[in-house]
Order: sequence, then structure tokens, then C-alpha cells
Amino acid sequence: MSVEGKAKEAAGYVKEELYEHGKSPESQKKAQEGRDLRNEGRVEDGKAPKTTKPGTTSH
Repeated sequence: MSVEGKAKEAAGYVKEELYEHGKSPESQKKAQEGRDLRNEGRVEDGKAPKTTKPGTTSH
């Protein structure tokens, strides 16, 4: 696991959480950017990208 991958995943998570409940197209775009960054970090660390709908758990 790389420090860079973990940092990207964490930063993406924070960005997604900040903007996911916004109604404007700009908020939704920033939330998607956060998801993309989080998944980029996950892939770098050898994990599968998150593909579930935001706000759900995959238990």
C-alpha cells in the first residue's frame, strides 16, 4: 500500500462527502471528481474501485 494511494483515497473521500448533497451541477461535478480521485487511489493500492451508489454500503 502506497502513501500516495492512501492520500488520494482519503482526499477523494473528503471531497465527495463535502459536495455529494449539493443540488447544483457544479456540486455534483465536484462530488464525482472526489469519487474519481478516491478510486484512483484505491486502484494504485491494488483495491477494487468503489462502484456502489454513493451513500450505500456493500456488505
